[in-house]
Amino acid sequence: MSNKSHKSDLAKDSIPRLVINLAIPSVIAQFVTIIYNMADRVYIGHTQDGTTAMAGLGITLPVITLITAITYLFGVGGAPLCAISLGQKNKDKAEKIMANSFFCLVVSSIIITICVLIFKEPILYLFGADAATIIPAKQYITIYILGTIFVQITLGMNSYINTQGFTKTGMKTVLLGAFLNIILDPVFIYLFNMGIRGAALATIISQCVSCIWVIKFITGERSVVKLRFKHFKPDFKIILSICSLGISTFVMSSTESLLQISFNNSLSIYGGTTAVGVMSIMNTLLQCVSLPIQGIMTGSQPILSYNYGAKEYKRVRDCFKFSIKLTLMCSFLIAGSIILFSDIFVRIFTSDPTYIEFSRWAIKIFLFGMMIFGLQTGCQQSFMALGQAKISLCMALLRKVILLIPLIYILPALFGNSSFAHSASLAISPFVSDPSRVFLVLLAEPISDIIASLTTTTLFMRFYKKHLY
Repeated sequence: MSNKSHKSDLAKDSIPRLVINLAIPSVIAQFVTIIYNMADRVYIGHTQDGTTAMAGLGITLPVITLITAITYLFGVGGAPLCAISLGQKNKDKAEKIMANSFFCLVVSSIIITICVLIFKEPILYLFGADAATIIPAKQYITIYILGTIFVQITLGMNSYINTQGFTKTGMKTVLLGAFLNIILDPVFIYLFNMGIRGAALATIISQCVSCIWVIKFITGERSVVKLRFKHFKPDFKIILSICSLGISTFVMSSTESLLQISFNNSLSIYGGTTAVGVMSIMNTLLQCVSLPIQGIMTGSQPILSYNYGAKEYKRVRDCFKFSIKLTLMCSFLIAGSIILFSDIFVRIFTSDPTYIEFSRWAIKIFLFGMMIFGLQTGCQQSFMALGQAKISLCMALLRKVILLIPLIYILPALFGNSSFAHSASLAISPFVSDPSRVFLVLLAEPISDIIASLTTTTLFMRFYKKHLY
């Protein structure tokens, strides 16, 4: 794709056609990411010590999520700025933004790897590990963390591929890593009898191959914006701009790590290892709803950013309206399907009768609010695409930091002995010591999802009426 054709596509083509053409590869990539993330859990869940290993894997999720958050800070934070610069006809600045983003990803990955290797045991205990789960958690994270640099470069720089409109190439990045991981998982886990360590090794090998693919593309002829050695000198003004915009996505992801810690610690107290293991399944199913929505907005982001930079506000409005319809429909259908066919989804992860019964009950509570979550993601990511860092950050904080994390602790403390909580949790009373409080911990999720979705939508509509006409 030439620079000229890139401009013509984003500036003149039909909005529905553009959104669909750019979003379909991104949505496919996100569905593949779901399969990719599920692979480890599915294979591990069906090993001999699958229930304990699944809980151990759940303990490591906050570390992995934090790595993703830092990647978003420098990668996803810079991509909209890159697209806006292209819309302003400033290609040199766009390439400087990419180079500074790459520099930050490399430096941060080295720091993260060293810190986790040194302090992994106290970190895992802080994140909810106990005597049963600490061993599998350490086995997984020790190997996984060695591939941090591959994970960050792949995810971070793939954002620059997508923001140029090459969403099919971005999709191939995800497909490559996912399919390789799915193939390698059973080889290392079962054939080489490495268990949870094999799952980690399969992941970092897959990410290494994807990393090579991404670097080859952004340094090649097809890329409109190229990663050039001459721009590798850090420009702290550009880095500050990247971080200012990326901070909202960073907060969303890093607070996801804090959220997972809060869930793990609370469920460990009230429900033990079984509840923590079920939470690992819930997190994966939640991704089944959230990641396709993100895929739609990844496809919409270049259109929003480019036309906002070019002051083509009608096209921005048309893109937003079409995108928000897609995200809401997507969240409603996927979350509703998982709730309706919960038994099918749970059996993908485990054959343990306790886990099956517990998870079927938990899904109906945990995912209820996700049916309208397309509003939250669609509006929050639109703020991000239009360079509105402050309000995007506030909306990122609202759902998790202001609402969800406090409610995880407040609801069990205030209503743990209520007749309502007792009645709602009868189904899991044979499996956990304090079913009422386990129910209230899970109930915090839909309450927060609904309030945050409605609030973010209201604020974006005010911005829409004031600034996009």
